[in-house]
Amino acid sequence: MTHSTLLDRLAATIDARRHADPAASYVASLLHAGEDKILRKLLEEATEVLLASKGGNSHQVVREMADLWFHCLVLLAHHRTGPSDVLEELLRREGVSGVDEKASRTTE
Repeated sequence: MTHSTLLDRLAATIDARRHADPAASYVASLLHAGEDKILRKLLEEATEVLLASKGGNSHQVVREMADLWFHCLVLLAHHRTGPSDVLEELLRREGVSGVDEKASRTTE
């Protein structure tokens, strides 16, 4: 299994849980609570990644990063998009200077 396949499978599971009972599904509860709840959870998870990194524990960084990525997938589902769109954007940027790429962005 490739990593992108895993991301696609997780995204499909998250999307399927959109219609689940929020009392029985953590993902459904986040999606039903709305964007503010999802964003608060992302902030919490990002903070935990930072604290794990500052603590110098690489195993904990990996665990917390997994939580952060999972919640990023929930946010993508909220916006009815998925990891393939993010990967496409990364492919578009591959081999381009970060300075040049940022300068080429237009406000949408």
